[in-house]
Amino acid sequence: MTTDNLDLFSYFTGTKRAYGLFQDRFGTVRRRFTVDIVGSVQGDQLRLEEDFLYDDGETDQRTWLIRSLGQNQFVGTADDIIGQAMGKVSDSSLHWQYSMNLKLKKRTIKVDFDDWMYLMPDQVLINRAEVKKFGLLLGTVFICFKPMLSDSP
Repeated sequence: MTTDNLDLFSYFTGTKRAYGLFQDRFGTVRRRFTVDIVGSVQGDQLRLEEDFLYDDGETDQRTWLIRSLGQNQFVGTADDIIGQAMGKVSDSSLHWQYSMNLKLKKRTIKVDFDDWMYLMPDQVLINRAEVKKFGLLLGTVFICFKPMLSDSP
């Protein structure tokens, strides 16, 4: 099986749908969600508009602004990201690390993400992110990205 190298800007240009879940550290699935993503590139910046729909009916939005630093390195910002997300693409994977203000019911907590994305055949991108607080694992987010039919090769 051959997988192409991940070109982050090309991959996320256009529309994608993602399916995901959050599994706590004991293995219990706590939330499922879908995300519709629209990506556009302007110069050295990728803009991702994300619309989340959770299994309990809650919705959320996030806008990522991702800038290329050259040499396959990237920096990203969003309203709920603390500081900047730093990432590096290597072959068919992206490793991203960042801190986030995560909304939990009526409060917000600071958590750290160690996020890996892997490009698979047929333009499927698999994402696995460990979520930690004070270095302790809270759980893992799993997401599978697919191009929408209009963006498929």
